[in-house]
Amino acid sequence: MSDHYTYRVTWSAEDGEHVGFCAEFPSLSWLAPTPARALAGIRRVVRDSLSDMRSTGETPPEPMADRAYSGRFLVRLPPEVHRALAIRAAEEGVSLNRLVSVRLAREA
Repeated sequence: MSDHYTYRVTWSAEDGEHVGFCAEFPSLSWLAPTPARALAGIRRVVRDSLSDMRSTGETPPEPMADRAYSGRFLVRLPPEVHRALAIRAAEEGVSLNRLVSVRLAREA
């Protein structure tokens, strides 16, 4: 199960080492001198956390990779931003949904 979780390794200038993270366990991290060791470390910490959770009867978080995504979500924003986006979409000749989804895709 821990192999289904979402891991990321990045450089930490503050620590002078690579740091491994797990999206489903945001409070956990692991510092190491190489990316491979940072990944191995965070995976080990997640495995240990899952073992602890099982022993105490806690429910572990569902891996993001195993979740079903509909492709739909609701975003609340100020009316003036909604208006500005609607105007921009009209000017570009696209739907508001298309305008926003393209912009979000660029950021992902």
